[in-house]
Amino acid sequence: MARPAVEVADIFRDHGAAWRRANAGHVSLDQLKVMSAIERCRTAALGGHVARCEDCAYTTISYNSCLMGKSSNGELAAS
Repeated sequence: MARPAVEVADIFRDHGAAWRRANAGHVSLDQLKVMSAIERCRTAALGGHVARCEDCAYTTISYNSCLMGKSSNGELAAS
């Protein structure tokens, strides 16, 4: 299944800072932490790995996930 053209993380990265400024004092620390984790998910901020084809040398970079949704109690999202 292909990823959608626009993801929540894309919206947060593009508009999150302005939204946080506009809503300062009305957003909990836990909500801010989750937004930050989503913004960093699958970016260089969390590191990644390079895969290279040995035949044609095609190279692709895969960034690490924030692992949100991998824990039943949400503990990873708040770290």
